[in-house]
Amino acid sequence: MASDGSFVTDVLDLVSEIPSGRVMTYGSVAAAFGSRGARLVGQIMARYGADVPWWRVIRAGGHPPVGHEEQALEHYRIESTPLLSSTSEAGYRIDWPIARWSPGDA
Repeated sequence: MASDGSFVTDVLDLVSEIPSGRVMTYGSVAAAFGSRGARLVGQIMARYGADVPWWRVIRAGGHPPVGHEEQALEHYRIESTPLLSSTSEAGYRIDWPIARWSPGDA
């Protein structure tokens, strides 16, 4: 990944590359840049992520972004993202082992 030196730009560029129906966690996005800054990735997504497929970045355990569960579910259904039933407030989570994506995956 080419970098202009801005972690914000790098994160948004990576999120833009996540294929339809696939996801990364906040932590895995940070780890792609050698960082442990999952919270920072979350802050970047909250502030600047509206123009990228934000629903493809999920919380650990396969849970959708807090406060956006219903809107994210619409995207997951359209993209055929693998889902599982859950006792969480959202009532679902992403099937992380099947839906996970990393830079360099086919």
